Amino acid sequence: MSVTRRQVTAAAAALPLSLAATRTAHAEGHRPRPRTLHLAGDSTAAQKYADAAPETGWGTALPFFLRAGLTVANHAVNGRSAKSFVDEGRLAAVLAEIRPGDLLLVQFAHNDEKTEDPARYTEPWTTYQQYLRRYVDGARARGARPVLATPVERRRFDAAGTALASHGEYPAAMRALAAGEGVALLDVQALSLALWQRLGAEGTKTYFNWTATEQDNTHFNPPGAIEVARLVVRELLRTRVLAPRDAPRPDAEIPVSWIHWPEPRTP
Repeated sequence: MSVTRRQVTAAAAALPLSLAATRTAHAEGHRPRPRTLHLAGDSTAAQKYADAAPETGWGTALPFFLRAGLTVANHAVNGRSAKSFVDEGRLAAVLAEIRPGDLLLVQFAHNDEKTEDPARYTEPWTTYQQYLRRYVDGARARGARPVLATPVERRRFDAAGTALASHGEYPAAMRALAAGEGVALLDVQALSLALWQRLGAEGTKTYFNWTATEQDNTHFNPPGAIEVARLVVRELLRTRVLAPRDAPRPDAEIPVSWIHWPEPRTP
């Protein structure tokens, strides 16, 4: 039986990051260099600054679950969609940093859904998939591994206390693209929706950015960011993107005191 190029690509994509990195190093004839997990996404994942505290992106908590030497480069930016991140040149900047053996983790949809904003809006089954494919192809062209993460869910409940999905067709479109392209998929949307259901309408307030002056059902506080990062890490292990030694403590208690908000950058 002949082996197609797609089968070869899918087989390579199934390798844990650590094994892929080792093979790359052996092929190049030198010791493996430290690997980087690059994160492209929106405000739910982005680094926040002191003026936004206690709002916290889940990307901030991700390094707490990973071994020393596996660096997280958080490129996520507030308000961006899969489209605007590309159109502003941000994907090009990320790809310029990526090296063989690295990982590109992509989560978008919150702002792709904004039909009133042509700079950000994408249609799930056409332009959304087209833009996501640019991340996939760009990573692969540089010897890195792309990973797609369905968007984390917002805090929405009906009168009966049922947690409601809020992302329409975008998660399904991402799942279909991942299956068709042989890309690892982290189903954060389904897992976070199930978590919100277990916590309930009141319990979820302790994970979202609810303060005395703000009732934010989209962004997280430190406990919420930590738990969403935990979902991401468990999915990275389940899909064998990471080996157990890369994320040795997925169930560890992470103190909220580890979260810090740097001062805003000077223009």
